[in-house]
Amino acid sequence: MGRQPPAARSDYAAFQPVPTRWEDNDRYGHMNNAVHYRLVDTAVNRWLIGAGLLDLKAGDRIGLVVESGCRYHAEMGFPDDVTAGLRIGHLGGSSVRWEVGLFRNHDDHATAEAHFVHVYVNAATRRPEPLPDSWRAAMAGLLRG
Repeated sequence: MGRQPPAARSDYAAFQPVPTRWEDNDRYGHMNNAVHYRLVDTAVNRWLIGAGLLDLKAGDRIGLVVESGCRYHAEMGFPDDVTAGLRIGHLGGSSVRWEVGLFRNHDDHATAEAHFVHVYVNAATRRPEPLPDSWRAAMAGLLRG
């Protein structure tokens, strides 16, 4: 069984630029794998804020990561321009599986493909709560496959 080829930009529904920094390169001269997760988290949270779903100061709902993973296809690092492609693989009652492709410069195929599952909880009690209809409507535009 062969490895799946990287996804194309056309496989994603929304895009967020996520800049690289000098400190993102490790001693091997490329971006350390932990930085990929930072870029993915930044892209998803920027989308949530832009969609009016996440209020960092006064919001009553937050997403907790309960699962994550990443496949790496090629190297990238500073000073590459990175764009994150976003899509939702599954929209549950209180959970969302985010799928994010990281694209280097003008490449059409992902350099890395990550996923993580958010369970949305009440910010005070940390107990899962169903996603409001307004969130589901906004997120529905990112559903793929």
